[in-house]
Amino acid sequence: MTLIRANGIDLYFERKGEGEPLLFISGSGADLRNKPNQFDALVGANFDLICYDQRGLGQTETPSHDYTMAEYADDAAALLDYLQIDQIPVMGVSFGGMVAQEFALRHPSRIKHMVLACTSSGGVGNPSYPLHELELLEETVRAKKHLQISDNRRDEAWIAENTDHWETLMNLTLAARAAQRDPKGALKQLEARKGHDTFSRLPELKMPILLAGGRYDGIAPVANMQALDAQLANSELRLFEGGHLFLIQDKQAYPEIVSWLQQQSAT
Repeated sequence: MTLIRANGIDLYFERKGEGEPLLFISGSGADLRNKPNQFDALVGANFDLICYDQRGLGQTETPSHDYTMAEYADDAAALLDYLQIDQIPVMGVSFGGMVAQEFALRHPSRIKHMVLACTSSGGVGNPSYPLHELELLEETVRAKKHLQISDNRRDEAWIAENTDHWETLMNLTLAARAAQRDPKGALKQLEARKGHDTFSRLPELKMPILLAGGRYDGIAPVANMQALDAQLANSELRLFEGGHLFLIQDKQAYPEIVSWLQQQSAT
């Protein structure tokens, strides 16, 4: 658990576990103080896992200026510089997958192979869902909208048939929102996300890439994952039973991802 100076900011990271090092780049609003997190998942049990709070979030600094995707990518590179790691496998989830794309494009030699989970390239026809617009909504309205776009099976009929489960989901979502969080930093992250667009540059990437998505994801829909697959030179697309949180919803997701990472390292 370390706070370092990287790319001009105070950046907080944690490193735990045994095995091959793996850089894990988290999604929107992620904060390592919130438990359980990726260290408690299967990747934490199989790798020397490196994860950090991105700028504006958690225990990392919240600079006052507007952020860019290039800055997020260079934060990751600066962390590897500090750790004296020249090349590493990377797993990016949701917004972290967007950062991973930009990181790979700006620093291609730093990545051995990569997992991009529930993410989008941006660009014409493949836009990132405008999560920044939800910030303007009243909290319960925002929570309901977020839960429904996270898994598009949760329509009004589903809610009526699963009232207890829905109430639990709403309470968890509202509680997570009320946890330790810098609203200014979180909004700056979403504003940077709004400008994400790697689509036309993706053919430059040659490293092996596993694309993993949820069949019912409305934030990073299947069409966006397929667009990534079509643009990448060395990718494989796998879809799982779940929405934006398919890594939790489908018990086969993490084992398949860990197996793919290990197979790539063995070749």
